[in-house]
Amino acid sequence: MQTRLGYTFQDAGLLQQALTHRSHSSLHNERLEFLGDSVLNCVVANILYERYTTIDEGDLSRLRANLVKQQSLFEIAQKLELSQFLRLGEGELKSGGFRRPSILADTLEAILGAIFLDGGFEPAAQAIRAFYIPILDTVDPQTLGKDAKTLLQEFLQSRKISLPLYNVVATHGAAHSQEFEIECQIPKLGIKLFGRGGSRRAGEQAAAKLALDAAQQALLKTPAAARKPKPRAAQLKLAGIATVQTDDDLDAGQATPAPAPKAANK
Repeated sequence: MQTRLGYTFQDAGLLQQALTHRSHSSLHNERLEFLGDSVLNCVVANILYERYTTIDEGDLSRLRANLVKQQSLFEIAQKLELSQFLRLGEGELKSGGFRRPSILADTLEAILGAIFLDGGFEPAAQAIRAFYIPILDTVDPQTLGKDAKTLLQEFLQSRKISLPLYNVVATHGAAHSQEFEIECQIPKLGIKLFGRGGSRRAGEQAAAKLALDAAQQALLKTPAAARKPKPRAAQLKLAGIATVQTDDDLDAGQATPAPAPKAANK
């Protein structure tokens, strides 16, 4: 474990405690988890602040929340193969606790707390950077942590396309375990897709994800020239002279005045 962390403990007992779940013994890792959580948030915030100099506070908070959430920590713990080092009680072992995301995520935070106590802030920060820099090298900060509905809305708005329409088309199953079937429509692109989920929100998210993929594909296949609106043309027949109006003329309510007809010679 120390080799995988890139850190050698002076007090190996701290690492052992960090790997110990409360089901195993009274000297468990919950207090270390509390400490590690704070160190993790501080270091990740610092990484984001240094790396993304033009991103505002709201987006920095979104990125940090996504990076330190349980699922992200669980994925890091899996890469470390942390489950094989856990110290669990018999009950947790039988119930598969070594695979449980919450236990693995909490243990990873406890390990960071243990490194902080054993060696100080800098070794803990180095370990966290080793976890997260490779992740940040592969993600888009503009989309990380945003749900499918938000991404779809932003995609359509950036192209001046009306927002999608969501409708519940059916519900399935018993009242206590209903599944919602949701329709997502983007009329301008001719898209109508369906998603399912255990709640209306989940169904909308599923439908939005499919619709976003379809919208991106549709616009990729459409030549740029075909997407540009064609200018409207109107003709005014004044004294036998045709005058063409462009979009700007029509929108402004102005037309190029036609020359007045010459008076007939008497």
